[in-house]
Amino acid sequence: MPYPVFDRSQLKLKPLAERVHDMDLSTILHLTDDTPPFDHPDLPTLARRIVDAHRRGGQVILMMGAHVIKTGLSRFVIDLLERGIITHIGMNGAGPIHDFELALIGASTESVARYIREGQFGLWQETGRINEAIRAGAQEGLGLGEAIGRMIEQEQFPHRDISILAAGYRLGVPVTVHVGIGYDIIHEHPNCDPAALGQTSYRDFLTLAHTVSRLEGGVLLNFGTAVMGPEVYLKALAMARNVAHQRGERINRFTTAVFDLLDLGDADPHREAPKDDPRYYYRPYKTILVRTVQDGGESFYFRGDHRATLPALHRLVVGPTTNDE
Repeated sequence: MPYPVFDRSQLKLKPLAERVHDMDLSTILHLTDDTPPFDHPDLPTLARRIVDAHRRGGQVILMMGAHVIKTGLSRFVIDLLERGIITHIGMNGAGPIHDFELALIGASTESVARYIREGQFGLWQETGRINEAIRAGAQEGLGLGEAIGRMIEQEQFPHRDISILAAGYRLGVPVTVHVGIGYDIIHEHPNCDPAALGQTSYRDFLTLAHTVSRLEGGVLLNFGTAVMGPEVYLKALAMARNVAHQRGERINRFTTAVFDLLDLGDADPHREAPKDDPRYYYRPYKTILVRTVQDGGESFYFRGDHRATLPALHRLVVGPTTNDE
């Protein structure tokens, strides 16, 4: 006998107008805004690797957690997309939610502590429209990221200029979304179609694997995603190397970089920590910095707040930005 399941039809959804938002358009930085200083001796080297890959037509992949959006850095990501520097973005499931809400109402992010008490966390009417985009995308064979970006762009959301997903759709650059069932607030909604969710996100995974298959000579950046980024990249690289190996080819000379807040202490970021060291279980460290580049690649670790590190990298890659740009 199947186990009993929760009846979603009993849920009460409220409009976003009744939600208190923790961020709005004032959080979104302009390219010319002052940002916290960040200096690291390896950052210019990484910037050169990105520029070199771009000039050769190589891949520059950005795996990112939702905090890149929540800390107001969407314009920096969009600018790199528009310049053709970033060739692929991989997001976790929370990223599109904040991107969508900001594009629609110019605000996002709710207090879990506040709304979980009354069981209202995540249950907002307009946000559930993401599930409509996903279902339509599944019917047309689109990936999850493209389906949401298409809705934002085609329906001309008021603030679509700060939507990374809409920019990807408009420019024809893949922005893929890699979800875990039950991780994200749209999975609470009565209109969530798990088959469509799985179909579109799996297509996005295969799209990422295709991009990773062309990573030789390129760069992979991992900004603030401790599980999705390294794990999805690892499986995509295994698939890509499997096929390359059969062809007598290699995917081993590329650059990776992790940007995060964890202090690795005295650990050598190019050597795997022992299993009795808690840092062994930090996936960006062992997967992105060590294991996947151990036979010819190079890697870098940058510890700092995204509002400092991403603008610093952006400016080294594209040069100073003026108010005219």
